[in-house]
Amino acid sequence: MSISDRSEVTKMIVSAKVRKGLKWAHIATRLGTSKEWATAACLGQMQFSKQQAETAAELFDLDDEACAWLQIVPYKGSLPSAVPTDPLIYRWYEIVSVYGTTIKELIHEEFGDGIMSAIDFSMDIQRQADPKGDRVNVVLSGKFLPYKTY
Repeated sequence: MSISDRSEVTKMIVSAKVRKGLKWAHIATRLGTSKEWATAACLGQMQFSKQQAETAAELFDLDDEACAWLQIVPYKGSLPSAVPTDPLIYRWYEIVSVYGTTIKELIHEEFGDGIMSAIDFSMDIQRQADPKGDRVNVVLSGKFLPYKTY
């Protein structure tokens, strides 16, 4: 069987993860990365090194062709529509819709005219125990990139 694009490999990975009962944290440990990066990579948003691709191929029972696809720079952006319909992803869209201008204003006030990088970036997602119901604690950290005058 010939693979026509990276999304086919993503489907193979997700299928094997479910079939084998794997957790993202375990996969990340095997890949030598954070669970956030490993999840993004396995879902087709990051490029694997040769060693990471070989480890993933072993974990998910992938053939050489699928392993090669993991090492190609992916087409980034995984949402199928402009406004997401999945309720959890939609809440992130809602957060940006409601608080995006606030985030922008506060970043510009603190750093000046520029952007927060999603390339020089890290993310940490943790469960935070709370007697009123556990909370999702998400920390996003991106390098500030100022616009340059030329």
